[in-house]
Amino acid sequence: MDLIHFRMVMPPALTQRAVDLLAGHDRVLNLVVVKSAHVPDGDVLECGVVKGAANGVLGSLRTLGVDRMGAIAVDDVDLMFSHRAQQIEDDQPSALVHAPLWAALEAHIRAGGTYPPSFYLFLVIAGLIGSVGIMTNSQILIVAAMVVGPEYSAITSVALGLDRSSRRRVWEGTRALTTGFLLAIAVTLGFSVLVRAAGLQSTAFELGLRPVSHLIDTPDVFSAVVAVLAGVVGVVSLTEARSSALLGVFISVTTIPAASDIAVSLAFGDWREARGSLVQLLLNVVVLVVVGFLTLRLQRGLWRRAARRAAMRPQG
Repeated sequence: MDLIHFRMVMPPALTQRAVDLLAGHDRVLNLVVVKSAHVPDGDVLECGVVKGAANGVLGSLRTLGVDRMGAIAVDDVDLMFSHRAQQIEDDQPSALVHAPLWAALEAHIRAGGTYPPSFYLFLVIAGLIGSVGIMTNSQILIVAAMVVGPEYSAITSVALGLDRSSRRRVWEGTRALTTGFLLAIAVTLGFSVLVRAAGLQSTAFELGLRPVSHLIDTPDVFSAVVAVLAGVVGVVSLTEARSSALLGVFISVTTIPAASDIAVSLAFGDWREARGSLVQLLLNVVVLVVVGFLTLRLQRGLWRRAARRAAMRPQG
């Protein structure tokens, strides 16, 4: 079943109120209290919470001040054998069993919304791989570049910033994307110029047979459709922790390949292709951000409504 493990450290003055809150909840189980007489941090409480109820329990604990005066650690339970837990799952509506833990989702997105030097390094490397794929007409290398690129974490961070009206998060994500793509384009341009000077590009590419770059630098309505669908799948896969679906998003949106094609097109003097790739890049990034923001907001609203309706049903 979907179960969340809570571990709380709090001053002794809060312990009884937290115990009363948790012990009286019908979707909290295995409550354990470790009293501490000498540890400065205070008492330790641990319990399991049915995933759908975890949002409410966490909110109540934070209202009580446990996070301000102590700490709350939250982990997924991978496997547990418990007849009582199975009964709780069987008796509860699906909306109260499988609802996402929004605090964990937002924490995951915020963790991805940090931009150390490796973020820019991966963007540059992805751009270089993409350029080789374009100049050799290798679709496999284009897919590899998509997987290596870390830009989706910044895109979802901007979407979360819009959802939470966080100007700082929106600004930091936008700045990281702008700086990262410009850096990737600049380095890839230098590499492409060297390749052209040395004559290392494929014969087919030199003769104008460029099926890979043609797909990248000709944005159309299908480009927008794929970006919209990828944006929806990306946020839903983050919400439900579906890593395989998220990987599919990485290899379906034309961001890194478009940046690579801008650089390659400039290096080979093809201004039309460069313009088309720039439009493709901007289209994908903007659509992914907007759709991510809308999907986050819509999901939150739908899950809350489902949980309210489920809670109002008489228990059979």
